[in-house]
Amino acid sequence: MPTALEDKDAIRELMAQYCFTLDNYRFADMAALFTEDGTWDTAFGKATGREAIAALMKSISKPEGERERRIHMVSNVVITLRGDAARVQSNWEVVQNGPDGPHLSSAGGYEDQMVRRNGGWMFQYRKIDRFIK
Repeated sequence: MPTALEDKDAIRELMAQYCFTLDNYRFADMAALFTEDGTWDTAFGKATGREAIAALMKSISKPEGERERRIHMVSNVVITLRGDAARVQSNWEVVQNGPDGPHLSSAGGYEDQMVRRNGGWMFQYRKIDRFIK
């Protein structure tokens, strides 16, 4: 059985994988970080299930070739473990290229419910609040 420290490290790793897949427009890989019945709840819509999550992400993204490079950064991560479940709160920022150089594109907070499945952590529900647009 992993220690609390190992679980928290694995959860932070999952959150980092989410950012890298999102920033590189790898929608199916991002959706695979969710349970099969997981929900991605955003300012742009809500989707449940991996296929629906990937489709929603694709629908709100610019077509390939028109995408500016961006990076998601996550901070102030608070993880509350409850056995094979966890509640995670954090802040996020997106820095994106633009005509005048890099700029803060948006920022907000994540509210996550995560579960351990097959020895690893996955998103069960991710609520994205967007405070800065």
